Order: sequence, then C-alpha cells, then structure tokens
Amino acid sequence: MATSNLTIRQSFLAAYQKNALMRSEALTGFAFLSPWIIGFLAFTLIPMILTLLMTFSNFRLVQAEPLSFVGLTNYIKLLNDPQMKQALLVTIRFGLISLPLSILLPIGLAALINAKSLWGRGLFYTLFYMPTIVPLVSTAFIWSGVLNPQGGWVNTILMTMGVQNPPDWFISPTWVYPALVIMGLWGIGSAMVLMLAAMQGVSAELYEAAEVDGAGPMTRFFYITLPMISPVIFYNLLLSVVGLFQYFLPAIVLFGGNGDPAGSTWFYNLYLYKQFFTYQDMAYGATLAWLMFIIVLAVTAVLWWSQRYWVFYASEK
Repeated sequence: MATSNLTIRQSFLAAYQKNALMRSEALTGFAFLSPWIIGFLAFTLIPMILTLLMTFSNFRLVQAEPLSFVGLTNYIKLLNDPQMKQALLVTIRFGLISLPLSILLPIGLAALINAKSLWGRGLFYTLFYMPTIVPLVSTAFIWSGVLNPQGGWVNTILMTMGVQNPPDWFISPTWVYPALVIMGLWGIGSAMVLMLAAMQGVSAELYEAAEVDGAGPMTRFFYITLPMISPVIFYNLLLSVVGLFQYFLPAIVLFGGNGDPAGSTWFYNLYLYKQFFTYQDMAYGATLAWLMFIIVLAVTAVLWWSQRYWVFYASEK
C-alpha cells in the first residue's frame, strides 16, 4: 500500500514538474513575443478600434462644437460625396493601367536576366535594382525634370526623332497617367528580384524533360516557368493592389495635392489625406479610411479565392 502511495506521489510530482516546465517555456515565448504584441496593440489594433469609433462622432482637430455621437451621419455623407466617387474612379482608372504593367514587366525583365546567354547579368541586377533605393520624393523630382514638356530629356529625344508635338506629360490629363506609370516602373527592381529568385528556384529537371519532349522556349516558359512562379506573382499582385490604394505621394509632390491637371490625379488616398490634415475632419477621414480598408479587403478576398484556379503550389498533391 505504501509503495502504491509513493508511486502516485511520484506521478503527481512528475506531472507538476512537467506542467511547470511547460508554463516556463510558454512565459519565455510570450516574453520574446511581447515587443511585437505590444507594438501590434499600440500601433495597429487599438488605433483601428479608435478610428472605427471616430466614424460615429463629429471629432475634428480643432473642435468648434462639443464632441458628440452622430450615428451614421459620416457614412451618409460618404455615400453622397461626389469628390469621394471621383477619387475612387481616378484610383481605379490608374490601377487598370499600372497594375498589369507592374506585374508583367518584372516577369519579362526577370526572364531576360535569367537567360544563360545574357552577358553581364550581375551588372543588370545592379542597374535594375538601384532605383528602388532612391526616395520617392527624389524620384518624383527627377522624373518631373526628365518628362518636362519644354526641356525634358524624353521630349528632346522625341523631337530629335521627328516628333513635332511631343506629349505634355504632366500638363495633359491624357498623358499624366502614362507619366506616373513610367515613374512607378522605374522602381520595379524589387519585384524583378523576387521574380528572378523564383525562376532560379525552378527545378532544371522540368526544363530538361520538357526539352526532351520537344517543347520550345515559349512553351517551357508558359507551361513550366509561369506555373512554378505563380505564388510569387500572386504575392506581388496583392502588394500592388494594396499599394494602389495608398498611392498619393507623386500627386502631392508634383501637383501640390490639388488633383491637377483637371482632377486626373485626385487619388483616393490623397482625398483621405486632405480630409485628415488639411480640412482636419478626423471623423470623416476615418470613415474614408474604413471604406478603403473594406475595398482592399474585398479585392484581396476575391484574389485569394481566385488563386485556386491559377496559382500552383509545388507542395500540393
């Protein structure tokens, strides 16, 4: 009987020590995670909750009237705001031009650099990636000079080639989108590096087997390379969609945030910025921010759903 009680006590002691060790490991893990947890709560979750509450108030930086609950007033104003609708259309119109190029061009450049016959591949790595380290404000000023309608390099070259009326890049509403797209494509080096890394990770055995079966370079590219790098394409597409709705820095640097020329650069995030820091209407700005969050979340959900039809993961059976 005594031996049985001793065995039970030893079992309880071993279980207690094991639980104490697990608790100690869990506390150590939370201690290491605590900087991220504190940062997430302080700078992401709590501000999101506060901005959501702000949308139901009349809060302004300079409060002319007492802070009060206004219900859905800001949301009703949002639905009837023509400037918001214009900003959303401008953003979508710009995205229809910039998004395909921001995905297709890095793939094409990565495929060219990945070619074994290319001379000086390391030099091209550097040249294509260097513009990404230039600050966006500096990039905007550089391209405002390069695309200057009067004495810019591009128009000078076009006139030398015989073009009588070169584009008014930053003056014409027709040409301002191509100008902004060109400016953005100058910094696609990071996306190209990701595409290139994905291409170099594709097994050589797949290409060798396809070549033995008589597949040409284009067939190998479309039926081996693209499916194998599709997760990276999907990743870049998600980042591009999020970046599209955050786009406003070139518009505010080059045009002062006025939407010139003729409202063609009145981007959604620029309108949100103006509501927050120019008009100081924090409540309505928060409402615009939550609308942008919902739109981006919806587009991301659609893209996430669509990946089952075109994204190939090598680990899947």
